[in-house]
Amino acid sequence: MTLTLTVSDDVRALAPGFTHVAIEAHGLVNGPSTDASAELLDDAARRLAARLDGRAPHEDPHMAAWREVYTAFGSKPSRTRNSAEALARRALTDAGLPRSNLLVDLYNAVSVAHLIPVGGEDLDRVQGGMRLVRATGEEDFVTVAGGEETVEHPDAGEVVWRDDAGVTCRRWNWRQGPRTRLTERTASGIFLLESMAPMPVAEVEAAAAELAGLLEKFSPGAEVDVHAPWSAA
Repeated sequence: MTLTLTVSDDVRALAPGFTHVAIEAHGLVNGPSTDASAELLDDAARRLAARLDGRAPHEDPHMAAWREVYTAFGSKPSRTRNSAEALARRALTDAGLPRSNLLVDLYNAVSVAHLIPVGGEDLDRVQGGMRLVRATGEEDFVTVAGGEETVEHPDAGEVVWRDDAGVTCRRWNWRQGPRTRLTERTASGIFLLESMAPMPVAEVEAAAAELAGLLEKFSPGAEVDVHAPWSAA
């Protein structure tokens, strides 16, 4: 892997049931959402509804485990939901899932279908390695509010993804910063699927294989490498 991913000991202690699977891809072709990517999102919503069978997303055991971890680092999970739960709630509304761009549509579809938080970062915009840490509260998180670029700071103890330049995603996988997000110019990306026990690692691997297949289908000729699962246990 050309990008180093590390998880701090503090995060390991907080969430011993945490696992992630990384997919590194080069030679990607991105662009606006298409009819095909929209259909993938609609199909993911149908798969989600079948999976939940009438339950709310937060009642799923995997989402409940994420809520426990969010509470453990001081976040209110009913207000700042993990990315999979937030997407699942939107998928079940009449409005459905948002259409972003082709690559984001692909990973959002896999996230919703499997109820797994999935994120994507532009490798050309990441500075140094990426680290999952508990914040000191002094790190910079560059975001956009009211159409203007602004700098926020995470809460002390908050779990964040960061690189050498600052925080790339707050509250684990709640809000991604614009600096490293996938755009229509993205050619190389890192996709991260994150899970908590009791979700079997095999299910995370299956979701990663599905996403890798979609990346290869929509970016013919891309070099897509699925890495072995990493576990805090």
